[in-house]
Amino acid sequence: MSASPPKGHSKECCIRVVLVDDHAIVRKGIREFLEEAGDVTVLGEAADGDYAKVLIGHHHPDVVIVDVRMPRVNGIELTRWIRAHFPDVGVLILSAYDDEPFLIAALQAGANGYVLKTAQGDEIVAAVRSVYRGQSALDSRIASKLLHRLGARIPTPLVEELTPREREVLRLAARGMTNRAIARALGISDRTVQGHLANIYDKLQVSSRTEAVTKALQLGLITLPTGME
Repeated sequence: MSASPPKGHSKECCIRVVLVDDHAIVRKGIREFLEEAGDVTVLGEAADGDYAKVLIGHHHPDVVIVDVRMPRVNGIELTRWIRAHFPDVGVLILSAYDDEPFLIAALQAGANGYVLKTAQGDEIVAAVRSVYRGQSALDSRIASKLLHRLGARIPTPLVEELTPREREVLRLAARGMTNRAIARALGISDRTVQGHLANIYDKLQVSSRTEAVTKALQLGLITLPTGME
């Protein structure tokens, strides 16, 4: 997702948010934090991913705050859908889970930020503002934990260096883009994208996108997304 310039924080031009969480009391608390900030307005709330799609399509918000575990369509799947259909909409994951697989999956799906539900209200508001400005918003506890784990591992060397095109495909895949979206972005065919991914998996000695992203982070081939630039 391309970083957009700040749009200003005023009554006339505030940050328009859709809130997605299957717990009504959680939505109520988050909504209060956001609307007390003065520069955020909540356009609508959804208790599941299916209804969230309806609200997002209707309102086209600036930022969608998404829980990870939800009925029907979970937060990772919803994030992937938003990236495919509304690439200019920011996605902030607000989750109770600080497990590395959830974070990696969220980043791979294209989330702009990941914050824990234990965060203070002002931290959540700050994260929304960061995502709105096209910046990343990673909870410091999660980021340090992930980087510590990655740093503690000794990755195996590459069988062969990735080509510039393969690195480009990997960076786009890490943002959660589908093969078709990557093909459109690079002006190549879906089959060519599949071929590049197969080569990437072979060279990184992995068998999935999530593994490829994790391994690439370890090796410094890509960095944690900053605004999905």
